[in-house]
Formats: sequence, C-alpha cells, structure tokens
Amino acid sequence: MEERRERSADAFALSPAELDRQKRRESLLLTRIRVLRDLQQACNPRHRGILEASLAHLDAQIAELDAPPA
Repeated sequence: MEERRERSADAFALSPAELDRQKRRESLLLTRIRVLRDLQQACNPRHRGILEASLAHLDAQIAELDAPPA
C-alpha cells in the first residue's frame, strides 16, 4: 500500500510531458516483451527476421526515450 501511495505522489510531481514519456516507455517495454516471446517461438526464418527487426526498432525507440533531453 505504501509503495502504491508513493508512486501516486510521484505521478503528481511529474509534468504532463514526463508522464507521457513514462507511459510511452512502459508501452514499448510491454511490446518488447511480447516480441521477445514471439521470437522465442518463431520457426520460420522470414518471421524471425521481421521480429528481430521489430525488436531492434523497439530498442532504438526505448534508447531515444532514455536519452537525456538536448
């Protein structure tokens, strides 16, 4: 309960842009988990290639969000 309360307090301290960035990052991480799971089960080389490209794209987007603002 205390942890949830602390997270709620932190959410109010964030600007709308920071909240948007945080939500976007969480969404990308969830998608990355799904792509990794699909990649572990994929047998078709063409499908594996598509999933690997998707994973690289997701990693690039996550890195871009993690980079300090210029």
